[in-house]
Amino acid sequence: MARILSGKEVAAGINDRTAEKAEELKKQGICPTLAILRVGERADDISYEKGAVKRCDSVGVAVKKTVLPETVTQEALMEELDKLNRDDQIHGILVFRPLPKHLDEEAVRQAVNPAKDVDGITDASLAGVFTNTELGFCPCTAQAAMEILDYYDIDCAGKRAAVVGRSLVVGRPAAMLLLHKNATPTVCHTGTADTASVTREADIVIVCTGRMESMDASFFRPGQTVIDVGIGYNEEKKKLCGDVDFDSAEPVVEAITPVPGGVGAVTTSVLVSHVAEAAARQQDRG
Repeated sequence: MARILSGKEVAAGINDRTAEKAEELKKQGICPTLAILRVGERADDISYEKGAVKRCDSVGVAVKKTVLPETVTQEALMEELDKLNRDDQIHGILVFRPLPKHLDEEAVRQAVNPAKDVDGITDASLAGVFTNTELGFCPCTAQAAMEILDYYDIDCAGKRAAVVGRSLVVGRPAAMLLLHKNATPTVCHTGTADTASVTREADIVIVCTGRMESMDASFFRPGQTVIDVGIGYNEEKKKLCGDVDFDSAEPVVEAITPVPGGVGAVTTSVLVSHVAEAAARQQDRG
């Protein structure tokens, strides 16, 4: 049986560090604050929002919510975002996406102040990931995958890694984070010929295909560590599943994250830790 890389313990460690940092900042008269900007009443947005607010409350990070109607104009949305950018009492901004189709999501994404981009959605944040500098913040899910590897002492240096998926949210930033840890990453995607031959050669495989249970045991070999980023609901099995066919892969590999309870359990903790870090950086800038 594979070693199960639970995200619960990883998240708890991040939460403890965030709570300590928030307490230190409050002693200096600074209350780390996350601004949530939501358009409409999408059920998945509201669910994530509840989780983020709960996590913030548990570690001493304040939350300011701005909810706009689904019919909001581009101008009104940009005005609200500009207010949050200019408010020194706001340290992090989370904009829920996707936005309604009549809105220019790209303009909104780029309008977020990189210093407050705790979700890592701006080009500046992505540039910071590629240059390994504190310019904005890393996309939370990609960082969560790395946090799991760190917590379980899985050394990336000198290892071959395969990242299956090339999104800006997970795949490409994850490949860069692996590179910073001296791994040798290969990024697989829909245009890759024989992805399974690439993943079987890797020591570490990060799966973010966006296709539920799309990778079974044929993609893996003994001795590997598998980080499954995906999550979806399998109607036939009546349960949440990842992008990896867990029942097939788990008996083969050495270590694997579960779904649920793996990467997803860590992502919100990373987001909230970014808020405290953004507040600390603002304090350092004076």
